Amino acid sequence: MRPDTDSWLPNPGLHVEHRRESGVAPERLWAAARQVRLSDAGRLGRLVGWRIPGTRADISFAELFQNPPFVVLDADGDQALVSGLVGRIWTLRRDYPQLRDPEEFRGWAARGTARVLFANWVEPVSDHRSALVAEVRVEAVGSQGRIGVAAVRPLVSAFHALIGSEGIEAAVKLAEHGGAVAHH
Repeated sequence: MRPDTDSWLPNPGLHVEHRRESGVAPERLWAAARQVRLSDAGRLGRLVGWRIPGTRADISFAELFQNPPFVVLDADGDQALVSGLVGRIWTLRRDYPQLRDPEEFRGWAARGTARVLFANWVEPVSDHRSALVAEVRVEAVGSQGRIGVAAVRPLVSAFHALIGSEGIEAAVKLAEHGGAVAHH
């Protein structure tokens, strides 16, 4: 069910959540979600590649969130994945320190940076319906961190809908119709 994102970032300065229902069982929807690649998600995939230079277009979102610069915070392979990232998310260079473990994310306090949580999970809606949910939380560290997060707020406002319209949509289509996801 819903991961406890409050235990990781209880008071985010920036919070986005998208949810999409599907006419398939949770297991099938989660399996499809784990297969969606950046290249399957159009502009969202390209935006991720731009923000995290060197990221391959053929990598799945599941693989992305389980490897540096991300650290897995909580994983329930059957229904949820929570990952974290830290650093200066507003710069154009890859400025994301590699974390060793979840506790390093929890205790991250380097001024002038941010902690970012990415949570994805499936929840049952009824006997044969489920919903795929994606949540992003951002917490600034220090006054320079708040300035940096404020600088990316317009970017988030402009593009966060792509999570639902391209990322989650690709997973739902794959779960409901099978086969490969149409590439953009």
